Order: sequence, then C-alpha cells, then structure tokens
Amino acid sequence: MTTLVFVHGWSVTSTSTYGQLPQQLQQQASAAGLSLTLADLWLSEYVSFNDAVTMPDLVRAFDHALRDLHLLDASFACITHSTGGPVVREWLRAQRDKPATHSTIRLSHLVMLAPPNFGSALAQLGKGLLGRLKAWFGGVEPGQRILDWLELGSAESLSLNLDYIHSDDPVKRGQFPFVLTGDRPDRQLYDHLNSYTGEDGSDGVVRIAAANLNAHHAVLSPQAGSDTLMLNLSRGPRCAFKLVAGAAHSGDELGIMASAAPATVQAILRCLQVRSVDDYERLCDAFERENAARDADKVELEPAGPFAPRVHIHDPRSLLIVRLTDEAGEPLTGAGFLLTAGAQASADLLPAGFLLDRQANSKQRTTISLFLDHSLLAGDDRVADPRNSRKTLRAAVASHRPYGASVQPLDLGGLVHHALATSAASDDLFAMLGPHQTTVLDVVLPRKIHEGVFRLTQTLTPQDFSKPVAGPVIG
Repeated sequence: MTTLVFVHGWSVTSTSTYGQLPQQLQQQASAAGLSLTLADLWLSEYVSFNDAVTMPDLVRAFDHALRDLHLLDASFACITHSTGGPVVREWLRAQRDKPATHSTIRLSHLVMLAPPNFGSALAQLGKGLLGRLKAWFGGVEPGQRILDWLELGSAESLSLNLDYIHSDDPVKRGQFPFVLTGDRPDRQLYDHLNSYTGEDGSDGVVRIAAANLNAHHAVLSPQAGSDTLMLNLSRGPRCAFKLVAGAAHSGDELGIMASAAPATVQAILRCLQVRSVDDYERLCDAFERENAARDADKVELEPAGPFAPRVHIHDPRSLLIVRLTDEAGEPLTGAGFLLTAGAQASADLLPAGFLLDRQANSKQRTTISLFLDHSLLAGDDRVADPRNSRKTLRAAVASHRPYGASVQPLDLGGLVHHALATSAASDDLFAMLGPHQTTVLDVVLPRKIHEGVFRLTQTLTPQDFSKPVAGPVIG
C-alpha cells in the first residue's frame, strides 16, 4: 500500500489548488497495478505567504507533520507542485545532514510538477507585482524570505543544487526523483506588464531548464602562473525528466496540476511504478525519447483572432548561472563577463538572438543568470512553416563553435588587483551546456598581490609610506 502526500506550491490558501489530480490518480491507479486508497492520500496545507517564514521553518514543520502520519512501513511517496519541490528537497538534505533532529521516514518517490529548482525569473519582481499575478500566487502576496530563495542565482538555491550535483546518486539508495514540467505558457494568463509570464522556454512561471535536475557545475579557474582559465566540468546524477506537451504552470484548463490532464496523470503513474534502478533507467530513456519527439515538433501557431497567428519556435533553452569571484572568494564587483565564438574568440561571431534574457541576483550582484537559445548555439536546421513546408520560418543556422569566455575586471592595476582573463583555446564551453538544462559556472580569477602591500625595512629613521610603490607581484 502506497501512502501519497501532496505538497502544493507557493502562496496557496486552499486545498482546491490540487484540482482533480488526487481523485484522478486514485481512480486510475488500480488499472496501473498501484494500491492507492482514500485513506492513503494526504493533502498538505503549509503557510508560505508570511514574511517571517523561512525555508528552514517549512522544513522543520514538514518534518513534524510527517511524524503525525504514523506510517505503517515508515515510507511514503510525494507529489509536489512548484515551490513544493524545493521544500521537500531541502527536507531531504536536512534529514541526511541532521539525523538527530529529523525523522527517519523514508521518501521512496518524489514526483515534482513544474518545480523552480533553480528559481524563477519572476521572483525578482517583488511582492507587490507578484501579488497581482493570480496565475501563480492566487491573489495572495508571497512571503519575502521564500521569494529570496526562489530568485535566480540565490545562494540558498545554489547551495542545494550544487550539493545535489556533487552528492551520491539517490537512485542507488532506492530514492527516485522525477521532474515533470509543462512546455509552454498558458497564453490566456499572459500578463502584459510582465513578459516573463509568456516567455517561450518556460511554462509561464518556471523555465524548463530551471525545473530540470539534470545539471552541470562548471569551474573556470586559472592555471598556475597564468591568466588562462581552464574548464573543469561536473555532471549531477541522472534525473527522470519529462516535458508534458501543452501543459502550463497554473490554471484550471492547462495547469500541470489543477487540470489533471490525462498526459500528466499517466506520467505520474509511470513514475510511481518504478521499483528498481533498472526501472528508473528505462523510464529515463523513455522520457528522453519522448522529449526528443516533442522538440522536433517545435513550431507553435498561436491564434490571434482576425490576425495572422503568432509564431513561436520552441527551441531548447539553456540556463547559465555565472558566479564571478577571485581565488580568495572575493566577489568581482563590476567585472564584465563576455561569451565569445569561433577560433578568433570574438563576441561578434556569436549567433544573432542566442541571448534571450540576463538577470543579476539582487542579493549577490556578481551572480548573473543568462537564458540562452541552445539550438542557435549548437547550429540548427531550417525551420519550415507547418502550413506550407516550402516556406521558411527560420533559415538554417550554422554552428559558431568553439565558444569561449573572457572576464574584464574593473581593477586592472593597484596594490591588489585582477587581470583580464580568458578561457583556454582548447576548451569549447558549449560542452558545459545542455538542452533544457542549467549549468552553474564559477569563474575564478587570480588575485594579484604586490610586494608593496607589506615590506620590512632596517631604516630606523621615520619613513613615510603613505604612497607605497606597488613593486612586483608576489609569487
């Protein structure tokens, strides 16, 4: 018998947010061979719209609520929507790191619907504007502390995700994570004052790449005695990831949870049927094939009343979160980060339209999130008009590889400074990007310290060193 716990998204005030999904799962589970009864379904009610509430507060309260279930086999499966995904993931980390204070209840399956695992571009808009985006927040202004976590490139979200990338694969210990996310916004819920709600490559709230847990951690750091930055690349554990065609983040008609569409219900049941590592790998493979078929059908024609339909080309996107520091951990405030292309390492050779959005984190200004068109960077075939295959919506795009990067610090001179640095010509930075995936890129520059910072003298008469000579850089 499976105990199933539902965890809702952000700033929700009623369990009506779950729509018909619990009932649909219950009705269709028996046909799939799963034992789900009404007594085994639990709907969470957590408060997220209070400024005093933090993510650790939610984790502790979630742990306390789980203890009250008195589970017979001390295990459960969980279905989350939106921010519920990061909440449960933070609980899993706390359960691992603080076993003395957290329950030993085992989570077997974590099915995340549209989770902002790497945050959302909307979070930076602030409470006032987000309060009126009812598609996401149900008309209630959200709590600021959780909004800070949800902002792209927040220290808290990066801590969780880098821990996941560099930790052991949870599947090997019988814990199966899944991410299901919609592939486009609900155009009816578009907010004309905020283009993010209609952004291609997202579900209207969360970018596809920011939901996906298949992610990379890349580090560009200097070689000894050189300003050339070498690439070191790490990939996180494989995560079952599926695009649900036509689903959006919210809304009764297209929302991935509230609409309880057959495609979503069937995908969840496929996840809950996984019982072994082999089952999980087979489902990962199947989801990848289905995602590839969806990506091949990339043209959307949005009806526009009496006018010609709006054309959307759904290229896979990549989210690149760049953190600029030096080897001492000091942020490179004001430094410029520039992507380059071709053997000439020129920014002028980058494909037109590859950069879709740029957002600096409001708390860590040297953390910058770049939203990139992966297809344009990779090179893409001609995109034909589905209404007439002889017409071209977009001509073929040639590859502009290899891609590199250069960093231009503000302080190029002084007692302590940094120097212009570039990635190695032998490294193609395209290798760190994945379609529908996020890469956290740490760019680390050498810190130039001159001997004038500290000198010893045997001259006993008073000497003025208010204007020190820098001297050479110390080794």
